[in-house]
Amino acid sequence: MAPRTDTAPAPKTRRRVLEGARTFASRKRTREIGLVWLFLAPSLAIFTIYRIVPLIWNGVLSFQFWSPYKPAEFAGLYHYEEMLFYDEAFWETLWNTLIFMASAPVGIALALGVALLVDTPIRGRNTYRTIVFMSYPVMTVAVGIIWQWLFNEKVGLINYVLISLGVIDQGIPFLESFTFALPAVIVASIWQVIGFYMIILLTGLQSIPPSLYEAAAIDGAGAVQRFRRITLPLIRPSLFLCFVVGIINSFTAFDLIFVMTGGGPGHATDLLVTYIYSTAFRLSKFDYAAAITVVNFLLFVALAFLANRLAGGEAGAVKPGG
Repeated sequence: MAPRTDTAPAPKTRRRVLEGARTFASRKRTREIGLVWLFLAPSLAIFTIYRIVPLIWNGVLSFQFWSPYKPAEFAGLYHYEEMLFYDEAFWETLWNTLIFMASAPVGIALALGVALLVDTPIRGRNTYRTIVFMSYPVMTVAVGIIWQWLFNEKVGLINYVLISLGVIDQGIPFLESFTFALPAVIVASIWQVIGFYMIILLTGLQSIPPSLYEAAAIDGAGAVQRFRRITLPLIRPSLFLCFVVGIINSFTAFDLIFVMTGGGPGHATDLLVTYIYSTAFRLSKFDYAAAITVVNFLLFVALAFLANRLAGGEAGAVKPGG
């Protein structure tokens, strides 16, 4: 009888092979992670130095009496107390910021109308898309100069047209008026960003399968019902992104305000960001400006979180495999 040959490894040998394979996979994974961190290190270092460190230092500065000419002293909540209870300009600029932010839905609604229009198979729609989008790449300083001329009391195009049509007898000082200055800046801001909103919303519209509209039309749904039941729910992430951009714009519209009005007249067009600049570099109250910056940052985070919750909690999230 021939001897039996068993090629299967012994249990101890099989265990050693498995342990060796795990060790090799673990070492490979460690090397890969180390390589990733090596490539990320320069970017993370720059981000830490120019973002994280200034943010932390700003928070520390807000609790100090600080000046470039004398040592820092602990101030506790003094600056926050002054801001909340004694600084009327802070509340005025906060209100202006909220009004500026509330104008974002107006721009988004206009952009959605334009996106719906250029998404239809009309002649020359690519040209229309380009014309609408051209306002966004223009430098904000240039936008401010253009609209400063348009709103000019004596030589502005808007006043010229209104006088020519007999609507008014003399020019309106839009940018020097406590009533019209902030709306004028908001109009300029919407005009600049509406093209960007349109591109975002147009991308969302084109991602909707046409079969959904066809099925809804067969079931007897009208255009309004299709818009409410199909279009709006499916472009919700795009709407959320536009709203976040609007929030960011209301907290960073420094250059437009600075060029058009400089924050005036008085504090009529001052936003928190321009008030922070004026407090720090015109009044040299860097510690107080740091406290306002902390409030500005917390307000921004709170509003972004609230917008995300209202949008469903996962708006803008990237799903694996999606």
